[in-house]
Amino acid sequence: MTTQGGASSKGKVSEARQRLLRTAGQLFYAEGIHQVGVDRLVAEAKITNATFYRHFRSKEELAVAYITGVDEAIRAQINALAAAETSPVEILSGIGVSLVDQMRSPGYRGCAFVNAAAEFPDPDHPVHRAVVRHRRWFLETVTSLFAAITTAEAEHAGRHFVMIRDGAMSAGYLEDPVSAGETLLRGIEGLLRIHAARGQDEHTPPVSRTPPQAMATGLPGIECGPPSA
Repeated sequence: MTTQGGASSKGKVSEARQRLLRTAGQLFYAEGIHQVGVDRLVAEAKITNATFYRHFRSKEELAVAYITGVDEAIRAQINALAAAETSPVEILSGIGVSLVDQMRSPGYRGCAFVNAAAEFPDPDHPVHRAVVRHRRWFLETVTSLFAAITTAEAEHAGRHFVMIRDGAMSAGYLEDPVSAGETLLRGIEGLLRIHAARGQDEHTPPVSRTPPQAMATGLPGIECGPPSA
């Protein structure tokens, strides 16, 4: 007997599930969750209806797995950087550079989390709750990075960072992605500089002013969308 985790034909089951998740992620992000039906998912993932329902009881359950997968990829990357003792400034700057790269890539449609929340506005819906969980974690993580620079008004800086990111990602889709990206990098650079200045009285080394285009390299995996391949 084969379960969702893959008991008897573990390799094949795992491969089919991963292929379905990849297909769903690409289609949900490009076209919207409501616009893509189960028949389309089954056909493009090259699986059967039985395989689909063996893994997911409904398309909405698959949508939760899609959002959760994007969330887990971002968490893993940031946690790995923190474990490697990458500086908070490098992580925060790198998040911005990575988002700029994503905004300028073909097929960019904004933030997958914001898009999913718009499709599922009911706060009690599992998809909406998955989005909220990610955003809560992201805000807490960014706030902790600012607190590592200086605890002075770190919560304010964290909220400010998330709002800058949200606005830039929307503008990058609806308007000019190049201009939106430059604005995002300048906003993050200014926020880091101002925040570091708050901690100078606490003997915290200040963050030097760095041109936005030279702030940092991007961090792979820090994206608000599914992998492109």
